[in-house]
Amino acid sequence: MEREVLFRIRRFDGDKSYWQDFRFTAKRGMTVLDGLYYIKENLDGSLAFRASCRMGVCGSCAVKINGKPRLACETQILDIGSTLEIEPLDNMPVLKDLIVDMDDFFRKHEAVKPYLMREDDDYENPKELLQTPKELHAYYDFTLCIKCGACYSACPASATRSDYLGPAAITAAYRFCADSRDEGKEERLSLVSGSEGVWRCHFNAECSEVCPKSIEPAKAVQKMRLMSAIHMIKSIFR
Repeated sequence: MEREVLFRIRRFDGDKSYWQDFRFTAKRGMTVLDGLYYIKENLDGSLAFRASCRMGVCGSCAVKINGKPRLACETQILDIGSTLEIEPLDNMPVLKDLIVDMDDFFRKHEAVKPYLMREDDDYENPKELLQTPKELHAYYDFTLCIKCGACYSACPASATRSDYLGPAAITAAYRFCADSRDEGKEERLSLVSGSEGVWRCHFNAECSEVCPKSIEPAKAVQKMRLMSAIHMIKSIFR
């Protein structure tokens, strides 16, 4: 099965953005990322986009396809239709064509300390930290985040306030706060309890709708809100 398709790509040359159309024949099994590579190799070598693993693991190829953030490597062209409008992710500065600057996105992720924090860290004499299956289940789904930025792109709160941590960073904070091996919960809650944290979320839930790994960042934000409320009440009586 094959069909002629139109790729309408919103490009950016450093000064202005503009739409450019490309037509080619897509075959069954071709992904949007395959289509972008076809254009770059056969129609316009100046087209810029980001990609790496081609198997939905690295998250590098996230773009907007017909208005929705998706992984280009996992999206079949023929499943979308004959016309595909492809744009860079929202809420991040565009560097060139489909490539966005993700520095601020990763700074926010780093700000919530997304790693195990323990008082007995001893890298010369490491010890095994055991967990029950129930303890693992409490946070496992949230470890599957590939940091593609799709949730951040779809988040209306991130669009209106640049200092909002965003759903990916708060999900990472919850993932470690829910980990029975972690001892940094109080410090992490202090980081996400301000106006730039969990209370800024409008619970639009678009982040969960577009997550390519079905992680449900909106659920993590609500769980962090509950933790944050308890943390704030306790802090009053200290």
